[in-house]
Amino acid sequence: MNEDQVKGKVKQVSGQIKESTGKLLGNRSLENKGKMQKVIGEFQECAGDIKEEIKKGG
Repeated sequence: MNEDQVKGKVKQVSGQIKESTGKLLGNRSLENKGKMQKVIGEFQECAGDIKEEIKKGG
């Protein structure tokens, strides 16, 4: 597991927390920020997956 994969997972979890908190409090801005952060985390994790595949030669 590389740095991008770890950072991506952390962003996804942090985004999920923000999204859930925003829903709970009725704060659409916080909810949307959380959703966006989750998507960014997913892309970062995917980039890390690609890097790992390249390292493996596959």
